[in-house]
Amino acid sequence: MGLDTYEAALNYLFGATDYEKMQRVRYNADTFSLDRMGALLGALGSPERRFRSVHVAGTKGKGSTAAILHALALEGGLRAGLYTSPHLVDIRERIRVGREDIPAEALRALVADAQPHVDRMRAAGDPPTFFEIFTALAFRHFADEAVDLAVVEVGLGGRLDATNVLRPDVSVVTSVSMDHTHQLGRTLESIAAEKAGIVKPGVPVVCQPQRPEAMAVVERAAQDARAPLTLVGRDVTYTWAPAERAGIRLAVRTPHAAYDDLFLPLLGEHQAVNAATAIAAAERAGPLAERLTPERVRGGLRRVHWPGRMELVPGRPDLLLDGAHNRASMERLMEGLAQHFPGRPRVFVFASAADKDVDGMLAVLAEKGGGAPVVFTRTDNPRAADPVDLADSFRARGGRGAETAVDTPAALEAARKRVARGGLVVVCGSLYLVGEVKALVSSSRVSPPAPAAEPPRRP
Repeated sequence: MGLDTYEAALNYLFGATDYEKMQRVRYNADTFSLDRMGALLGALGSPERRFRSVHVAGTKGKGSTAAILHALALEGGLRAGLYTSPHLVDIRERIRVGREDIPAEALRALVADAQPHVDRMRAAGDPPTFFEIFTALAFRHFADEAVDLAVVEVGLGGRLDATNVLRPDVSVVTSVSMDHTHQLGRTLESIAAEKAGIVKPGVPVVCQPQRPEAMAVVERAAQDARAPLTLVGRDVTYTWAPAERAGIRLAVRTPHAAYDDLFLPLLGEHQAVNAATAIAAAERAGPLAERLTPERVRGGLRRVHWPGRMELVPGRPDLLLDGAHNRASMERLMEGLAQHFPGRPRVFVFASAADKDVDGMLAVLAEKGGGAPVVFTRTDNPRAADPVDLADSFRARGGRGAETAVDTPAALEAARKRVARGGLVVVCGSLYLVGEVKALVSSSRVSPPAPAAEPPRRP
């Protein structure tokens, strides 16, 4: 099979088993094998051994934390890679070096180079998954590009995730909550155990505040691995305040330094937690720790760009795009709306995968949505829940003002008609939905809106 075009390479990739789009998959050593990942990387020259890394796991905040860390590394003058998932619009978003997505031709060439090795594994009856292949390609790209540091986000869980072949400079565990319960377990302890599976012997760990049952699991994992543990909220502290609509102001204290007068162009207190976590991890990431100064932290945070997470898109009306896709992240969204947009009328557009915590999200939407109308729809995701079922479930929880739309364009149009003058359309429930809305907004513009300017500093 020739892979002489980018489209052919993508079709080949998408032909692999994609556990991101499957509803019920056993998460165990049979379906998610680090041995298989190791064999594929070995065939590609073991690229994971050719760069330094930071490894980030968690239920909420891991993508934002990774993006902030990457921005700090760039501000420190490092050639830095970033690997995240899923993407919003273009699959190339998942692999970045510097501020650029991987070029289409580079991705095509990587797929073509890996093809004979993947085909051989398939013929032997042990085919690598889409995520395993794509992770291996990311690591090969980072090695070929000679990055000084790669910030790598876990895909699913941690213990058996394809990224867990790394031996990082520091491991990070962000907030753990109920998600992917079919794969990771139905208790917070079991989910935390999977996340804490990235802890390596002797490798420092930075952990965000957790519920007691999750914190006990992380602390035990660090103790067993003799891995030094830094806790945000205990060893690292922060203060924060909203900075109008543009972002937040914060200050962070670590055992090593004070970082004052910081501005982060992301919304919500949870982003202050993510920033404090990223700074603490940066202080332990070898090549970055040597270059970290309060001035560089200030500059790095100011340049963070992480779309689809309480992202304000100015327009008529304004859109707020948030990939909240479980109960805990929906609660953070409601808190952020109250903090940054108090009293502003809103209409929600909501879609979700059927295997997510739909009941939990709808309960939050009904209880804390302020009685705002909700337009339920479905995305292209094959796991998408039926919008009629979503609306019925929302009404059963006391929600009002529900209607349905057949797809994302229709939902966006319905919301625009319902929102009051000066109001806000809030898109939430699914990163797939956010990606579809971003693609629609982008296609309707000659150029994207300029990023929000940093507000004047208060004396």
